Amino acid sequence: MKKLNRWVYAIVGVIVLLLAGLVYAWSVMSKSIGASRPDWTATQLSMTFTLVMAFFCIGCLIAGILAKKVSPKIYVLLSGVLFLAGFLLAGTTGASPAMLYVGFGVLCGLGAGFAYNAVMSTMSMWFPDKQGLISGILLMGFGLSAFIIGKVFAAVTPSDGSDTWHTTFRVLGIIIVVVMAVCSFFFVKPGADFTPPVTAKRKEVREPASDINSGAMVKKASFWLYYIWAILISAAGLVLVSQASGIATQVGTQVSDGNIATVVGLISICNGIGRVIFGGLFDKKGYKMTMIVDMVVFIIASLVLILALTTGNFALIVIGFIVGGFAYGGVTPTNSAIISDFFGRTNYSMNFSLVNTNLLIASFASTIAGRLYDASGSYLSTIFMMIGVTVVGFVVFLGIRRPKPE
Repeated sequence: MKKLNRWVYAIVGVIVLLLAGLVYAWSVMSKSIGASRPDWTATQLSMTFTLVMAFFCIGCLIAGILAKKVSPKIYVLLSGVLFLAGFLLAGTTGASPAMLYVGFGVLCGLGAGFAYNAVMSTMSMWFPDKQGLISGILLMGFGLSAFIIGKVFAAVTPSDGSDTWHTTFRVLGIIIVVVMAVCSFFFVKPGADFTPPVTAKRKEVREPASDINSGAMVKKASFWLYYIWAILISAAGLVLVSQASGIATQVGTQVSDGNIATVVGLISICNGIGRVIFGGLFDKKGYKMTMIVDMVVFIIASLVLILALTTGNFALIVIGFIVGGFAYGGVTPTNSAIISDFFGRTNYSMNFSLVNTNLLIASFASTIAGRLYDASGSYLSTIFMMIGVTVVGFVVFLGIRRPKPE
Protein backbone atom coordinates (compact mmCIF):
# COMPACT_ATOMS: atom_id res chain seq x y z
CA MET A 1 0.00 0.00 0.00
CA LYS A 2 1.34 3.45 -0.95
CA LYS A 3 2.41 5.50 2.07
CA LEU A 4 -0.03 8.33 2.86
CA ASN A 5 0.22 11.50 4.89
CA ARG A 6 0.85 10.45 8.50
CA TRP A 7 -2.29 12.24 9.68
CA VAL A 8 -4.40 9.87 7.57
CA TYR A 9 -3.04 6.98 9.63
CA ALA A 10 -3.78 8.95 12.79
CA ILE A 11 -7.42 9.41 11.75
CA VAL A 12 -7.78 5.68 11.08
CA GLY A 13 -6.19 5.03 14.48
CA VAL A 14 -8.80 7.24 16.14
CA ILE A 15 -11.59 5.29 14.40
CA VAL A 16 -10.19 1.96 15.61
CA LEU A 17 -9.84 3.19 19.18
CA LEU A 18 -13.32 4.70 19.02
CA LEU A 19 -14.67 1.18 18.50
CA ALA A 20 -12.27 -0.56 20.88
CA GLY A 21 -13.07 1.96 23.62
CA LEU A 22 -16.68 0.84 23.87
CA VAL A 23 -15.58 -1.25 26.87
CA TYR A 24 -15.80 2.04 28.77
CA ALA A 25 -19.51 2.27 27.94
CA TRP A 26 -20.14 -0.48 30.49
CA SER A 27 -21.71 1.94 32.96
CA VAL A 28 -24.53 2.64 30.48
CA MET A 29 -24.77 -0.94 29.22
CA SER A 30 -25.02 -2.34 32.73
CA LYS A 31 -28.16 -0.29 33.39
CA SER A 32 -30.15 -2.20 30.75
CA ILE A 33 -28.52 -5.51 31.59
CA GLY A 34 -29.12 -5.06 35.32
CA ALA A 35 -32.79 -4.17 34.72
CA SER A 36 -33.29 -7.46 32.86
CA ARG A 37 -31.57 -9.38 35.67
CA PRO A 38 -32.79 -7.74 38.92
CA ASP A 39 -31.44 -10.65 40.97
CA TRP A 40 -27.84 -9.75 40.03
CA THR A 41 -26.02 -7.55 42.55
CA ALA A 42 -23.94 -4.45 41.81
CA THR A 43 -20.88 -6.54 42.66
CA GLN A 44 -21.74 -9.15 40.02
CA LEU A 45 -22.27 -6.50 37.36
CA SER A 46 -19.08 -4.66 38.37
CA MET A 47 -17.13 -7.90 37.94
CA THR A 48 -17.84 -7.69 34.20
CA PHE A 49 -16.03 -4.36 34.02
CA THR A 50 -13.18 -5.69 36.12
CA LEU A 51 -12.78 -8.62 33.72
CA VAL A 52 -12.93 -6.54 30.56
CA MET A 53 -10.25 -4.17 31.87
CA ALA A 54 -8.08 -7.06 33.06
CA PHE A 55 -8.23 -8.86 29.71
CA PHE A 56 -7.75 -5.55 27.91
CA CYS A 57 -4.36 -5.39 29.67
CA ILE A 58 -3.60 -9.02 28.85
CA GLY A 59 -4.42 -8.45 25.17
CA CYS A 60 -2.22 -5.36 25.12
CA LEU A 61 0.61 -7.32 26.73
CA ILE A 62 0.34 -10.25 24.31
CA ALA A 63 0.42 -7.83 21.37
CA GLY A 64 3.53 -6.20 22.82
CA ILE A 65 5.34 -9.50 23.33
CA LEU A 66 4.64 -10.60 19.75
CA ALA A 67 5.01 -7.14 18.18
CA LYS A 68 8.10 -8.13 16.18
CA LYS A 69 6.47 -11.30 14.85
CA VAL A 70 2.90 -10.21 14.13
CA SER A 71 1.88 -7.26 11.95
CA PRO A 72 -0.28 -4.58 13.60
CA LYS A 73 -2.84 -4.99 10.80
CA ILE A 74 -3.31 -8.63 11.88
CA TYR A 75 -4.00 -7.47 15.43
CA VAL A 76 -6.60 -4.96 14.25
CA LEU A 77 -8.36 -7.62 12.16
CA LEU A 78 -8.18 -10.14 15.03
CA SER A 79 -9.60 -7.50 17.34
CA GLY A 80 -12.69 -7.19 15.15
CA VAL A 81 -13.15 -10.97 15.12
CA LEU A 82 -12.87 -11.14 18.92
CA PHE A 83 -15.43 -8.36 19.35
CA LEU A 84 -17.83 -10.19 17.06
CA ALA A 85 -17.37 -13.48 18.92
CA GLY A 86 -17.56 -11.73 22.29
CA PHE A 87 -20.79 -9.88 21.60
CA LEU A 88 -22.42 -12.95 20.02
CA LEU A 89 -21.50 -15.04 23.06
CA ALA A 90 -22.58 -12.36 25.57
CA GLY A 91 -25.87 -12.19 23.68
CA THR A 92 -26.64 -15.75 24.81
CA THR A 93 -26.45 -14.83 28.51
CA GLY A 94 -29.23 -16.43 30.55
CA ALA A 95 -29.86 -16.57 34.28
CA SER A 96 -26.13 -16.70 35.08
CA PRO A 97 -23.68 -13.91 34.14
CA ALA A 98 -21.10 -16.50 33.02
CA MET A 99 -21.52 -15.92 29.26
CA LEU A 100 -21.46 -12.15 29.84
CA TYR A 101 -18.18 -12.54 31.68
CA VAL A 102 -16.62 -14.69 28.94
CA GLY A 103 -18.05 -12.80 25.97
CA PHE A 104 -17.84 -9.16 26.99
CA GLY A 105 -15.27 -9.53 29.77
CA VAL A 106 -12.73 -11.91 28.22
CA LEU A 107 -13.11 -11.81 24.42
CA CYS A 108 -14.02 -8.14 24.00
CA GLY A 109 -11.34 -7.24 26.54
CA LEU A 110 -8.68 -9.11 24.55
CA GLY A 111 -9.90 -7.50 21.32
CA ALA A 112 -9.67 -4.02 22.82
CA GLY A 113 -6.13 -4.73 24.05
CA PHE A 114 -4.94 -5.96 20.65
CA ALA A 115 -6.33 -2.88 18.90
CA TYR A 116 -5.01 -0.50 21.54
CA ASN A 117 -1.43 -1.76 21.31
CA ALA A 118 -1.47 -1.88 17.49
CA VAL A 119 -2.64 1.72 17.25
CA MET A 120 -0.39 3.21 19.92
CA SER A 121 2.79 1.42 18.86
CA THR A 122 2.30 2.19 15.16
CA MET A 123 1.46 5.86 15.67
CA SER A 124 4.38 6.32 18.05
CA MET A 125 6.63 5.55 15.07
CA TRP A 126 4.87 8.07 12.83
CA PHE A 127 4.95 10.89 15.41
CA PRO A 128 8.29 10.84 17.30
CA ASP A 129 8.10 14.65 17.49
CA LYS A 130 4.63 14.78 19.09
CA GLN A 131 4.52 11.89 21.56
CA GLY A 132 2.24 13.57 24.08
CA LEU A 133 -0.07 15.22 21.54
CA ILE A 134 -0.57 12.17 19.31
CA SER A 135 -1.20 10.00 22.37
CA GLY A 136 -3.85 12.45 23.49
CA ILE A 137 -5.52 12.64 20.07
CA LEU A 138 -5.63 8.87 19.62
CA LEU A 139 -6.80 8.23 23.15
CA MET A 140 -9.48 10.88 22.72
CA GLY A 141 -11.14 8.39 20.38
CA PHE A 142 -10.82 5.69 22.99
CA GLY A 143 -12.39 7.94 25.61
CA LEU A 144 -15.18 9.37 23.45
CA SER A 145 -16.35 5.87 22.61
CA ALA A 146 -18.24 5.56 25.87
CA PHE A 147 -20.26 8.67 25.08
CA ILE A 148 -21.03 7.95 21.43
CA ILE A 149 -21.68 4.23 21.73
CA GLY A 150 -23.24 4.68 25.17
CA LYS A 151 -25.78 7.14 23.76
CA VAL A 152 -26.61 4.84 20.84
CA PHE A 153 -26.90 1.86 23.17
CA ALA A 154 -29.22 3.73 25.55
CA ALA A 155 -31.37 4.95 22.65
CA VAL A 156 -31.99 1.49 21.18
CA THR A 157 -31.82 -0.55 24.38
CA PRO A 158 -34.29 0.66 27.05
CA SER A 159 -33.76 -0.41 30.65
CA ASP A 160 -37.29 -1.80 30.88
CA GLY A 161 -36.36 -5.28 32.03
CA SER A 162 -36.43 -6.82 28.54
CA ASP A 163 -33.59 -8.68 26.81
CA THR A 164 -33.29 -6.13 23.99
CA TRP A 165 -29.61 -5.74 24.83
CA HIS A 166 -28.97 -9.22 23.39
CA THR A 167 -29.86 -7.97 19.90
CA THR A 168 -27.91 -4.74 20.35
CA PHE A 169 -24.81 -6.74 21.29
CA ARG A 170 -25.06 -8.85 18.13
CA VAL A 171 -25.45 -5.82 15.86
CA LEU A 172 -22.49 -4.07 17.52
CA GLY A 173 -20.31 -7.12 16.94
CA ILE A 174 -21.11 -7.19 13.21
CA ILE A 175 -20.50 -3.46 12.75
CA ILE A 176 -17.17 -3.60 14.56
CA VAL A 177 -15.72 -6.55 12.63
CA VAL A 178 -16.56 -4.90 9.29
CA VAL A 179 -15.04 -1.52 10.19
CA MET A 180 -11.96 -3.10 11.79
CA ALA A 181 -11.36 -5.22 8.68
CA VAL A 182 -11.32 -2.11 6.47
CA CYS A 183 -9.14 -0.11 8.88
CA SER A 184 -6.58 -2.91 9.19
CA PHE A 185 -5.26 -2.16 5.67
CA PHE A 186 -4.06 1.26 6.85
CA PHE A 187 -1.73 -0.11 9.53
CA VAL A 188 1.73 0.23 8.03
CA LYS A 189 4.95 1.30 9.68
CA PRO A 190 7.07 4.21 8.39
CA GLY A 191 10.14 3.30 6.36
CA ALA A 192 13.68 3.48 7.67
CA ASP A 193 14.15 6.78 5.81
CA PHE A 194 11.16 8.46 7.46
CA THR A 195 11.77 11.73 9.31
CA PRO A 196 9.12 14.05 10.81
CA PRO A 197 8.30 17.03 8.60
CA VAL A 198 10.23 20.15 9.58
CA THR A 199 8.30 23.33 10.29
CA ALA A 200 9.42 26.76 11.45
CA LYS A 201 7.66 26.35 14.77
CA ARG A 202 8.81 22.83 15.53
CA LYS A 203 11.65 22.46 17.98
CA GLU A 204 14.16 19.64 17.87
CA VAL A 205 12.74 16.30 18.95
CA ARG A 206 13.68 15.72 22.58
CA GLU A 207 15.76 12.61 22.91
CA PRO A 208 14.61 9.96 25.43
CA ALA A 209 16.48 9.70 28.70
CA SER A 210 17.41 6.14 27.74
CA ASP A 211 16.60 3.54 25.09
CA ILE A 212 16.34 0.22 26.88
CA ASN A 213 14.41 -3.03 26.69
CA SER A 214 11.80 -4.24 29.16
CA GLY A 215 14.28 -6.30 31.18
CA ALA A 216 16.39 -3.23 31.90
CA MET A 217 13.33 -1.02 32.39
CA VAL A 218 11.87 -3.12 35.21
CA LYS A 219 15.13 -2.71 37.14
CA LYS A 220 14.59 1.03 37.33
CA ALA A 221 12.99 2.52 40.44
CA SER A 222 11.45 5.22 38.24
CA PHE A 223 9.46 2.58 36.37
CA TRP A 224 8.00 0.99 39.50
CA LEU A 225 7.15 4.28 41.17
CA TYR A 226 5.39 5.47 38.04
CA TYR A 227 3.68 2.08 37.71
CA ILE A 228 2.26 2.37 41.24
CA TRP A 229 1.15 5.94 40.54
CA ALA A 230 -0.61 4.80 37.37
CA ILE A 231 -2.42 2.05 39.30
CA LEU A 232 -3.71 4.50 41.88
CA ILE A 233 -4.83 7.26 39.53
CA SER A 234 -6.27 4.79 37.03
CA ALA A 235 -8.23 3.26 39.91
CA ALA A 236 -9.73 6.66 40.71
CA GLY A 237 -10.83 7.07 37.11
CA LEU A 238 -12.16 3.54 36.71
CA VAL A 239 -14.21 3.84 39.90
CA LEU A 240 -15.91 6.91 38.48
CA VAL A 241 -16.42 5.39 35.02
CA SER A 242 -17.83 2.10 36.29
CA GLN A 243 -20.21 3.64 38.85
CA ALA A 244 -21.17 6.84 37.01
CA SER A 245 -24.64 5.73 35.97
CA GLY A 246 -25.47 4.68 39.54
CA ILE A 247 -24.10 7.91 41.00
CA ALA A 248 -26.18 10.01 38.61
CA THR A 249 -29.30 7.93 39.25
CA GLN A 250 -28.93 8.20 43.04
CA VAL A 251 -29.21 11.98 42.79
CA GLY A 252 -31.37 12.31 39.67
CA THR A 253 -34.14 9.92 40.67
CA GLN A 254 -36.58 11.61 38.29
CA VAL A 255 -34.14 11.97 35.39
CA SER A 256 -34.84 9.84 32.30
CA ASP A 257 -32.53 7.05 31.17
CA GLY A 258 -31.61 9.01 28.06
CA ASN A 259 -30.57 12.06 30.06
CA ILE A 260 -28.66 9.90 32.53
CA ALA A 261 -26.74 8.40 29.58
CA THR A 262 -26.00 11.91 28.30
CA VAL A 263 -24.69 13.08 31.66
CA VAL A 264 -22.59 9.92 32.08
CA GLY A 265 -21.32 10.50 28.56
CA LEU A 266 -19.90 13.85 29.65
CA ILE A 267 -17.19 11.87 31.39
CA SER A 268 -16.18 10.40 28.03
CA ILE A 269 -16.31 13.72 26.20
CA CYS A 270 -14.17 15.46 28.81
CA ASN A 271 -11.96 12.38 29.05
CA GLY A 272 -11.26 12.74 25.34
CA ILE A 273 -10.61 16.47 25.61
CA GLY A 274 -8.44 15.92 28.67
CA ARG A 275 -6.29 13.41 26.83
CA VAL A 276 -5.41 15.92 24.13
CA ILE A 277 -4.79 18.77 26.61
CA PHE A 278 -2.73 16.67 29.03
CA GLY A 279 -0.78 15.19 26.12
CA GLY A 280 0.08 18.67 24.91
CA LEU A 281 0.91 19.75 28.47
CA PHE A 282 3.37 16.84 28.74
CA ASP A 283 5.15 17.97 25.54
CA LYS A 284 5.42 21.57 26.78
CA LYS A 285 5.87 21.27 30.57
CA GLY A 286 7.06 17.72 31.20
CA TYR A 287 5.83 14.92 33.43
CA LYS A 288 5.89 16.70 36.81
CA MET A 289 3.49 19.49 35.95
CA THR A 290 1.24 17.08 34.04
CA MET A 291 0.92 14.64 36.95
CA ILE A 292 0.41 17.35 39.59
CA VAL A 293 -2.36 19.07 37.63
CA ASP A 294 -4.04 15.72 37.01
CA MET A 295 -4.17 14.82 40.71
CA VAL A 296 -5.42 18.25 41.75
CA VAL A 297 -8.25 18.04 39.22
CA PHE A 298 -9.20 14.57 40.53
CA ILE A 299 -9.53 15.94 44.06
CA ILE A 300 -11.66 18.86 42.86
CA ALA A 301 -13.97 16.46 41.00
CA SER A 302 -14.34 14.28 44.09
CA LEU A 303 -15.24 17.23 46.32
CA VAL A 304 -17.87 18.43 43.83
CA LEU A 305 -19.44 14.95 43.68
CA ILE A 306 -19.53 14.68 47.48
CA LEU A 307 -21.39 17.98 47.59
CA ALA A 308 -23.77 16.73 44.88
CA LEU A 309 -24.58 13.51 46.76
CA THR A 310 -25.09 15.26 50.10
CA THR A 311 -27.28 18.07 48.71
CA GLY A 312 -29.10 16.12 45.99
CA ASN A 313 -28.14 18.79 43.44
CA PHE A 314 -28.06 17.16 39.99
CA ALA A 315 -26.31 20.17 38.42
CA LEU A 316 -23.31 19.40 40.64
CA ILE A 317 -23.30 15.84 39.31
CA VAL A 318 -22.92 17.29 35.82
CA ILE A 319 -20.03 19.50 36.94
CA GLY A 320 -18.39 16.65 38.86
CA PHE A 321 -18.55 14.34 35.83
CA ILE A 322 -17.08 17.03 33.57
CA VAL A 323 -14.16 17.67 35.92
CA GLY A 324 -13.71 13.96 36.73
CA GLY A 325 -13.69 12.98 33.06
CA PHE A 326 -11.10 15.65 32.34
CA ALA A 327 -8.93 14.32 35.19
CA TYR A 328 -9.12 10.72 34.01
CA GLY A 329 -8.08 11.95 30.57
CA GLY A 330 -4.66 12.80 31.97
CA VAL A 331 -3.65 9.26 32.87
CA THR A 332 -3.41 7.42 29.56
CA PRO A 333 -1.44 9.96 27.45
CA THR A 334 0.97 10.29 30.37
CA ASN A 335 1.47 6.50 30.34
CA SER A 336 2.33 6.59 26.66
CA ALA A 337 4.49 9.71 26.67
CA ILE A 338 6.44 8.92 29.83
CA ILE A 339 7.42 5.44 28.59
CA SER A 340 8.74 6.96 25.37
CA ASP A 341 10.49 9.83 27.19
CA PHE A 342 11.98 7.77 30.02
CA PHE A 343 12.82 4.49 28.26
CA GLY A 344 12.99 5.16 24.51
CA ARG A 345 11.19 4.18 21.31
CA THR A 346 13.05 1.09 20.12
CA ASN A 347 11.21 -1.20 22.54
CA TYR A 348 8.18 1.04 22.98
CA SER A 349 5.57 -1.58 22.06
CA MET A 350 6.63 -4.01 24.79
CA ASN A 351 7.52 -1.34 27.37
CA PHE A 352 4.17 0.39 26.88
CA SER A 353 2.37 -2.94 27.21
CA LEU A 354 4.05 -3.52 30.56
CA VAL A 355 3.13 -0.16 32.04
CA ASN A 356 -0.39 -0.61 30.72
CA THR A 357 -0.82 -3.71 32.89
CA ASN A 358 -1.39 -1.27 35.74
CA LEU A 359 -5.04 -1.59 34.73
CA LEU A 360 -5.00 -5.28 35.69
CA ILE A 361 -4.74 -4.14 39.28
CA ALA A 362 -6.61 -0.86 38.94
CA SER A 363 -9.61 -2.63 37.37
CA PHE A 364 -10.41 -4.30 40.69
CA ALA A 365 -11.27 -0.84 42.00
CA SER A 366 -14.62 -1.06 40.20
CA THR A 367 -15.45 -4.33 41.96
CA ILE A 368 -14.40 -2.85 45.31
CA ALA A 369 -16.58 0.17 44.61
CA GLY A 370 -19.50 -2.17 43.87
CA ARG A 371 -18.99 -3.93 47.19
CA LEU A 372 -18.78 -0.62 49.03
CA TYR A 373 -22.09 0.41 47.53
CA ASP A 374 -23.72 -2.93 48.37
CA ALA A 375 -22.54 -2.49 51.97
CA SER A 376 -23.41 1.19 52.42
CA GLY A 377 -26.25 1.81 49.97
CA SER A 378 -24.61 5.12 49.01
CA TYR A 379 -22.09 6.16 46.40
CA LEU A 380 -20.38 8.48 48.87
CA SER A 381 -18.13 5.52 49.68
CA THR A 382 -17.10 5.46 46.01
CA ILE A 383 -16.07 9.11 46.07
CA PHE A 384 -14.11 8.76 49.30
CA MET A 385 -12.27 5.87 47.66
CA MET A 386 -11.34 8.16 44.75
CA ILE A 387 -9.90 10.74 47.16
CA GLY A 388 -7.96 8.10 49.09
CA VAL A 389 -6.15 6.59 46.10
CA THR A 390 -5.37 10.05 44.68
CA VAL A 391 -3.77 11.21 47.94
CA VAL A 392 -1.61 8.06 48.07
CA GLY A 393 -0.75 8.69 44.41
CA PHE A 394 0.63 12.12 45.29
CA VAL A 395 2.92 10.59 47.92
CA VAL A 396 4.25 8.10 45.33
CA PHE A 397 4.70 10.87 42.75
CA LEU A 398 7.19 12.65 45.03
CA GLY A 399 9.70 9.84 44.41
CA ILE A 400 9.51 9.72 40.59
CA ARG A 401 12.58 10.97 38.74
CA ARG A 402 13.42 11.00 35.02
CA PRO A 403 16.28 8.50 34.52
CA LYS A 404 19.73 9.93 33.88
CA PRO A 405 20.70 9.73 30.19
CA GLU A 406 22.40 6.46 29.26
